[in-house]
Amino acid sequence: MKYTDKDLDGKTILITGGAGFIGSNLAFYFQKNHPKAKVVVYDSFRSGETLSNGNLKSFGHFKNLLGFTGEIISGDINDSKGMKNLEENYKFDYIFHEAAISDTTALEQDLMIKTNVNAYKDLLEMAIEHGANMIYASSAATYGNAESPQRVGREAPANVYGFSKLSMDHLSREYIKTADISIVGLRYFNVYGAREYYKNTTASMVIQFGHQLLSGKNPKLFVDSDKILRDFIYIEDIIQANVKAMHPKKSGVYNVGTGKARSFQDIVDILQKELGTCATCEYIPNPFIGSYQFHTEADIETSKENLGYKPNFEMEDAIKAYVPEIKRIYETEVK
Repeated sequence: MKYTDKDLDGKTILITGGAGFIGSNLAFYFQKNHPKAKVVVYDSFRSGETLSNGNLKSFGHFKNLLGFTGEIISGDINDSKGMKNLEENYKFDYIFHEAAISDTTALEQDLMIKTNVNAYKDLLEMAIEHGANMIYASSAATYGNAESPQRVGREAPANVYGFSKLSMDHLSREYIKTADISIVGLRYFNVYGAREYYKNTTASMVIQFGHQLLSGKNPKLFVDSDKILRDFIYIEDIIQANVKAMHPKKSGVYNVGTGKARSFQDIVDILQKELGTCATCEYIPNPFIGSYQFHTEADIETSKENLGYKPNFEMEDAIKAYVPEIKRIYETEVK
């Protein structure tokens, strides 16, 4: 689906983190719907380097870009030489900033702030120099355990990742005061959909439950999973929000969710229906009580008003659309 009627012919679009989950979906959106736009993907790709928690430092994967015909640059947003090359050798019209240390369990506070906050400031300076509208990934992690519905202005980050994203939002607001470009931060809630598999253990429970069921295993849920509610949002609606944020009515920070909280039990039940399985759910104690969000639900009224954003996918429709890809990944990567 095409989400804007704006003429992007001849425009140059930078996508940082473009080999990751959301970045690669953006790259293919523009390739399909705006083939005369020039898309430049900038990503550090995975190297095997890990954080202290054992998770990969970068989730960028070449397989997310199979079929992409635009320009691909391997580079780190923390590398001043690489960023200077981008600034001097290109003239960007739009910058989609998805690159980040996105692991909410990462303990490296120094690397988190350097990557997510300091490098973002450098990109903002480039955007202003180029006259490029900036659309960047903020996060629902800025809310921490704030009560639902989560609303911009009620933040209480519970980890350094959420803190770093909130710091990006504060920085953006300062730049918005004087910048001649639009600057939009999008607070993603629980995203799922195609090209998330290479996030490994940080991929959504939709694909993880799907693969458990396909392998003949009983899905494992926490006790009272029917009462643990999240605002789960399909990747297609994330792309919609990003594209509409290219020309907002007003710069600012906006939630991107469905505005509806659904349970983990719902996910399993819908997957079982679509996959034709009837596995018995196994319920295990929740080891994260005290540091676990039991209810998230995005307030999306300002997103509707200033971006023209309106979610198109209910969970039932989204999972049904996603199941063929879940099966394909299972056959090619898991079995």
